Amino acid sequence: MKRGHVSSAIEVHATRKQPLGMPPARFLRDFWQKRPLLIRGAFPHFHNAISPEDLAGLACEEAALSRVVLHDVKRDRWTLRNGPFAESDFAKLPKTCWTLLVQDVDKWDMDVATLLDAFAFVPSWRVDDVMVSYATDGGGVGAHVDQYDVFLVQGRGKRRWRINTDPRAPKDFRDDAELKLLREFAPTHDWILEPGDALYLPPGVPHEGTSIGECMTFSVGMRAPSQAELLLDFSEFLAERLDESQRYSDPELHLSRHAGEIDAAALARVRTALPQFSRIDNAALLRWFGGFITRYRSGHSALPMARPLTAAQLAAKLPGVRLLRNPFSRFAWARHGRSALLFVAGESHACSVALAQALCARREHAGAALARMGTHAHATLEALVNAGHLRLITRR
Repeated sequence: MKRGHVSSAIEVHATRKQPLGMPPARFLRDFWQKRPLLIRGAFPHFHNAISPEDLAGLACEEAALSRVVLHDVKRDRWTLRNGPFAESDFAKLPKTCWTLLVQDVDKWDMDVATLLDAFAFVPSWRVDDVMVSYATDGGGVGAHVDQYDVFLVQGRGKRRWRINTDPRAPKDFRDDAELKLLREFAPTHDWILEPGDALYLPPGVPHEGTSIGECMTFSVGMRAPSQAELLLDFSEFLAERLDESQRYSDPELHLSRHAGEIDAAALARVRTALPQFSRIDNAALLRWFGGFITRYRSGHSALPMARPLTAAQLAAKLPGVRLLRNPFSRFAWARHGRSALLFVAGESHACSVALAQALCARREHAGAALARMGTHAHATLEALVNAGHLRLITRR
């Protein structure tokens, strides 16, 4: 279903060999962070990954990030409730026009996590999470704008999506709602997504989704830190490494002509006191960014082993086990001379390029294959296992 100024150029049909409806290279070239794309039949067998009952159960967990959004259509009033919820909370909700949203479901449910395998054409550290929503008839979160790339995969039921691709579209927010809802929204495209369809939206595209009957949607969001967030974390990274004796100084201070004035000379001294911002080298920048991008944003952290393994104990166990990545531990790596720096949950580990590539490529690994990478690999694996980032699973 299409209305308005619809261009067939942004609607394609997926095939078994091309879930994006085109080669990934073409998608990145023509659509990624440029324009939306509706992909019919992208995930035809994914709609049963998690049931509404299991999603509601997850929303009752203390550690889960969950919300309920209700819309009073007659008054056009929006209400936001934050979890965790009790089972009795859901019984008190109206029959229509509400949505349950749970973030990071891929960290809790392995079936949902398999959806991420389809997005291996972007770096794994770029992926944030899979948020799953369940909505009753008429449910949604209102017209809004996301500042990151998102793939909206339709699970059970149907959802109507309306978007505005006009770059001049107003993006002012309403001041009468807890949610950041657009004050004005005039769609240029209007579709109904069936189970398995997917809608890609680059950052900044106004959109609104409304459930037709009961439905579930899987939102694969990409991590896109703001410049303010990057600068703040980078500043803290640099500050930790500065000597306390390095301070703003003015040994050639002259009489002030005007009380309280910050003159050009003062600004020049400030620049001198912050040389890192103009002279930062690539090595420091890399160590900071690798730590920053793998730190999990909501405070969850791996639980270290109660009884840490020694290198010898781990070497003996490796051939007979599989290693499973902690779902809350983010992995990334970068070349560092002839070797690599592996970044895990904010920490860096020097290791071989082969080991870094292997650990970042998959969530589960055969211990025997990793054991063959040598004793230097064992040291890195020992640190990751004892810290709880990798879990040993005995073969059956």
